[in-house]
Amino acid sequence: MKLRTALLQLALCLPFLMHAQNENKITSKFDFIPGEKVIFYDDFSNENIGDFPVQWNTNSSGEIVTLSNYPGRWFQMTGGGFYIPEAKDKFTDNFTIEFDLYSTNTYNTPYLYNTNFIFVSGTLSNPNEGGAIPGKAGTSVTPGYETIDWSNWAESAEGYKDNGNVAYGFKAEEKYHVAFWVQKQRIRMYANDKKVLDLPRGLIEGYVYNIFRFQTTDEITLFIANFRIAAGLPDMRNKLITEGKLVSYGIQFDVNSDKIKPESFATIKEIAQVLKDNPTVKIKIIGHTDSDGDDASNMDLSKRRAASVKAELSNTWSIDAARLETDGKGESAPLAPNDSGINKAKNRRVEFIKL
Repeated sequence: MKLRTALLQLALCLPFLMHAQNENKITSKFDFIPGEKVIFYDDFSNENIGDFPVQWNTNSSGEIVTLSNYPGRWFQMTGGGFYIPEAKDKFTDNFTIEFDLYSTNTYNTPYLYNTNFIFVSGTLSNPNEGGAIPGKAGTSVTPGYETIDWSNWAESAEGYKDNGNVAYGFKAEEKYHVAFWVQKQRIRMYANDKKVLDLPRGLIEGYVYNIFRFQTTDEITLFIANFRIAAGLPDMRNKLITEGKLVSYGIQFDVNSDKIKPESFATIKEIAQVLKDNPTVKIKIIGHTDSDGDDASNMDLSKRRAASVKAELSNTWSIDAARLETDGKGESAPLAPNDSGINKAKNRRVEFIKL
């Protein structure tokens, strides 16, 4: 009797089990790789709490603050207006922009809204050029309640040209790592480890886009941290196999930790693929830090970070651990003087040396 009951239960469940096995599985490719050359960086650590950061411009107000739930210093954009990082170097045709994002609003709305992330072809000395649609050309990406809207414009188009939206909402009072990857006209946007927007013709051709602009309203208080612009797509295969050395800024760690951040996924994946395509190559992974903190702690941290990268390559991507050596140099081998935020960002890196 018990056997008959069990068989009956199995027969009833079988269609559901078969449906579960046949159900479609959706995977999303997180392919973000930071640019090779850091051309602007600000973690707001070199200035006093309460000050407006000297590398930025605005027609409103803001100050450097701390948040009790998240480490580091944050740039609080207090009032409605524009906020522009004054990056002097050219972005080039291929560049990436990254920052940590947190927001609140006056009406306790659960989503970020009334905020624009804008790519502009214009003049740093004249931020109001073009008025409501700034610059000679531009593309605005606007988070809303449950969508991200976008539009672009140019003098050649005599105003607005294209627009659209995708389903995604940035929740208020939650931290995000936001990244943009521009390749000529193409704009990709990422939130944490998810690609949320991909526009093959997002930028109108024929213009040099050299300004990134935050635009807010009085209803929104925006906080950003660890803002970085980097230019040029890294050629990992050529650097590692032909030149014998790859300097990577795409592998990020938690503060004072050897825990690898999720946004490092694509960079490590690309390095793993190079190693799989060249199975006889052995490498040494070397961690480097800036000069913040004491020498001994930085040395230990750099060694642990190199070991974490080795473990990720071996455990996740099945690279033979015997092909991977590790070391750490701490702050002892800087690429630039540790005298500014951008130079410290250049010194925090992971190097791969072909043996």
